[in-house]
Amino acid sequence: MAPSLSQAYRRRWWMAITAVIENLLFSAVLLGWGSLLIMLKNEVFYLYFFYTVKIISGEWLSCVEQEEMLNLGFTIGSFLLSAATLPLGILMDKYGPRPLRLIGSSCFAASCAMIASAAYNPEVLSPLIFIAVSFNGFGGICLTFTSLTLPNMFGNVRSTILSVMIGSYASSAVTFPGVKLVYDLGVSFRIIMWVWSGMACMVFLNCFLNWPAESFPAPEDVRYTLVYCSVSLCQSVCSPIFLWSLITMAMTQLRLIFFMGAMNKMIEFMVTYGDPHLLQYRFGFYSSIFGTLQLLCLLTCPLIGYIMDWKMKECEDEKATTHAEKSQSAPSKRDRRIQKLTNAMRAFIFTNLLLVTFGIISLIDNLPLQLVSFVLHTIVRGFIHSCCGGLYAAVYPANHFGTLTGLQSMISAVFALLQQPLFILMVGHLRGNPYWINFGLLIFSLAGFLLPGYLFYHRRNLIRKKTERDRQVNHFLLHSIGL
Repeated sequence: MAPSLSQAYRRRWWMAITAVIENLLFSAVLLGWGSLLIMLKNEVFYLYFFYTVKIISGEWLSCVEQEEMLNLGFTIGSFLLSAATLPLGILMDKYGPRPLRLIGSSCFAASCAMIASAAYNPEVLSPLIFIAVSFNGFGGICLTFTSLTLPNMFGNVRSTILSVMIGSYASSAVTFPGVKLVYDLGVSFRIIMWVWSGMACMVFLNCFLNWPAESFPAPEDVRYTLVYCSVSLCQSVCSPIFLWSLITMAMTQLRLIFFMGAMNKMIEFMVTYGDPHLLQYRFGFYSSIFGTLQLLCLLTCPLIGYIMDWKMKECEDEKATTHAEKSQSAPSKRDRRIQKLTNAMRAFIFTNLLLVTFGIISLIDNLPLQLVSFVLHTIVRGFIHSCCGGLYAAVYPANHFGTLTGLQSMISAVFALLQQPLFILMVGHLRGNPYWINFGLLIFSLAGFLLPGYLFYHRRNLIRKKTERDRQVNHFLLHSIGL
């Protein structure tokens, strides 16, 4: 039933184009939570938490308990978006991407069907939201993770295709704002969800007809060569670079996820000093702007890829391992590993500077200025994963890459669960004022510079060792000529 690899290769452009569209519509759509939250509150999910129901301009006003319950659903879904990467990587290595993609599209279709069903009687069926967002997050990451194997079929443009896949995944946060525009036109929320569920079934059908049972082999597939690895997985996991990267990624993930989950409440706090009748209008306007800006990820991801590939063409061929093969008159070339490390260090410094700038702007009580923070949030979210992946590819053996990436993502997801108690603290004790939480996260984000600091130290040691090795080889060659 499944096509062969040769058939899939002939269909590779169709698969790539549809994968980008599917990523946009079905992968990390929960990252557009702000728009979904508005629709869920308008559909009176968890309405029974209201002790006193008030209506302004036909809109339901939320209460703290309702906000906490719905935000808990976002926490669960966003956790599964990252935490499932480690087991998915193991399963995909064993069974290939096809079964995982079929399962992922089925889960997403089921999640939309559950939300639509719950909307018929939200007073009774509101708890289905937790199951629905769990299926949504798991299904989305299945589609994302499997799409990252497609670039192996594109040879010299593999990195470009990969950056587009990552960009489409990151830009999927624009989907719920787009759905909200349709919802605001008067289309029933239930109809929207049923149609979306049907579209996810089309993803299942596309995968069933076009995706092969085998994994996509890379041009330099290691299965055709013997690989000798002197570094164990335990050594890689316990290395300082990986441990520092865990701190940086966990901190960044918490910062980004908290902003996504609490953005609506933060905007609401900024406008409560004005006319309360303008609350819903301005609230929805800025939420839509934030969602639309997520499309910037499609533009920014190739940019960070360019930074990671800076001057790599000037590096010496890794196959030329002996100085005897090189002409003494030829100009010296850059060491490939050192250049990769240098590029990763610069990329992390640049990304962390953007993150700190984002944190500073978040402290300023100026609503129009928050549009800048929206842009920075989107750029950082697109950059950070490319930086981390490039670092692991430069430092660790290729057969450790998937496991390290999945482990890092899972640990970051567990740490990001702290966003729920932070949200409860903000809407409860702090009465909706996010200032002190944003200030604490800003201070915490400075820890992100520890990783590039260690990379600078590690790079200096590599340069020193290379210089010493070159000196010894040159001394040996001169001594041999003298003999």
